[in-house]
Amino acid sequence: MTKLLVVETSPRGEHSISRNMTRRFVAEWQTAHPDGQIIERDLLETDLQFIGAPWLQAYFTPPEAHSPEMKAELRLSDELVAELLACDHLVIATPVYNYNVPAALKAWIDSIVRKGLTLGFDGKGLVTGKTATVLIASGGVYTEGSPIRDRDIATQYLRMVLGVIGITDVTVVAGGGAKAVDMRETTMEGFIETLQPAIEAAAA
Repeated sequence: MTKLLVVETSPRGEHSISRNMTRRFVAEWQTAHPDGQIIERDLLETDLQFIGAPWLQAYFTPPEAHSPEMKAELRLSDELVAELLACDHLVIATPVYNYNVPAALKAWIDSIVRKGLTLGFDGKGLVTGKTATVLIASGGVYTEGSPIRDRDIATQYLRMVLGVIGITDVTVVAGGGAKAVDMRETTMEGFIETLQPAIEAAAA
């Protein structure tokens, strides 16, 4: 059975462009994979932690030497890694904040980049044979030919970190100019419709 892991980051609920992109993607993916399984990981409903000294101590201690406290420190990270390793297709849906990803998504990334689990001790990625789609909503437009293309840090970062853990088949659906929805220059439905061909191709 094909498994899709959907990681959501936006705090805006129904008003979120990236979440609406996800809904369209999931609908298309279900059509293409009627027997597939969808696992949803909403980072706004996940008690994510920022990396601190206790977590790092547990991380750098061999598993066989873990105390109960160390196991507790890594429990959520272990869960998130297991979700990632079990999926065939990863979807990350995110807004852009100040040219980069939100803090919640960075916290998720810090939790799933784990030596010995997703990253080899030789530096090679262990999460191979998977596909990833990034659904990204930004106020600015960073596509080819844009005068601010060099500010597209979020896309560059996500491609890089996914590649580090072994996921190199990455498709980005760029929802640039999303502020037009908030400024009521277009409707949410109209904006998402302009992305339909790219979403449909990524979901197939």
